[in-house]
Amino acid sequence: MFTSNHGGNIREAGALAGVDPAQLIDFSANINPLGMPATLRRAIVDNLDAAQRYPDPEYLTLHQALAAHLHLPLSWLMAGNGETELIFQLLAHLAPRHALLLTPGFAEYRRALTRVGCRITDYPLTEADGWQPDSRLLSALTPDLDCLVLCTPNNPTGLMPERELMQAIVARCAEQGIALVVDEAFIDFIPDATGCTGWLAEHPNLWILRSLTKFYAIPGLRLGYLINSDASRMAALRASREPWTINAFAALAGEIVLNDEAYQQATFHWLETERRFLWQALNAQPFITVWPGEANYLFFRYDGEQDLQRRLLAQHILIRSCANYPGLDPRYFRVAVKSRADNEALIAALAAISHDTNRGG
Repeated sequence: MFTSNHGGNIREAGALAGVDPAQLIDFSANINPLGMPATLRRAIVDNLDAAQRYPDPEYLTLHQALAAHLHLPLSWLMAGNGETELIFQLLAHLAPRHALLLTPGFAEYRRALTRVGCRITDYPLTEADGWQPDSRLLSALTPDLDCLVLCTPNNPTGLMPERELMQAIVARCAEQGIALVVDEAFIDFIPDATGCTGWLAEHPNLWILRSLTKFYAIPGLRLGYLINSDASRMAALRASREPWTINAFAALAGEIVLNDEAYQQATFHWLETERRFLWQALNAQPFITVWPGEANYLFFRYDGEQDLQRRLLAQHILIRSCANYPGLDPRYFRVAVKSRADNEALIAALAAISHDTNRGG
């Protein structure tokens, strides 16, 4: 149905449905439904004059805020204009010759690797294995590889690898001289999760990418960051990038939201309640098999006969078809966890479609 490779294209969806995009309930983009933190909204209004000045080219205050939040050295960090910009910059810097990609996975890694002429080998995750890697992945990490990309939680499944397996993967990549790129774009939605940061000091081949736009509901501002313990390589990356890639309000966002503990706790409370509600409600629907992801979205297979995305769009609900992910087909979908009212609207629409399917309608 869509020309876009990603969710969140409500302009195109609205045109297909023949409605104003604002009328759509968008389950295709995994954005915190609590909206932009009030602390940030006030800070932007109070600092509108920042648009009249060039940002600090080194974004020192932003990087200091990130370092304090993560308890990591300033020299290990580099912020960017959204995580996607950093994906392309990092892989251009690493210039790998042969990379292993777990599929299904976020599409921009394939595009970025292709752009630098890298040979890509797919490592398929399968439904039979619960869409999870296991120790067999370690055997696939051979010396002919120089890059491995992992998304934890995975996009679109929302699943996290076992902690012991991740530690073994980090060690194996170090032994084989493989650059390990770990995408932790949704890790903030998992309370108390540290991801792979604890292994950075001993593993300079480990690169971690994170996003602030999903958790803090600021995708229009664009803000992400990269972490690596090799200060000299990080300095080289900073020196090679274009100036002023982060706008003043995105930089301000990073300085403000990391300290907003009330917003963070409200998000955890919402997600704990609503993810459980949505998972149980989806699981109770006929024709649907859903996996219990750990992020702010859920992945499911629909075995009804209808075009589910189109049927829901007719009811002004947009979900993410996963048919364009390698290894998946039109039966697979991803939905964001949203507010209770929106989640109930989705379940009611699915129930109506299932009723029509049972009647042969």
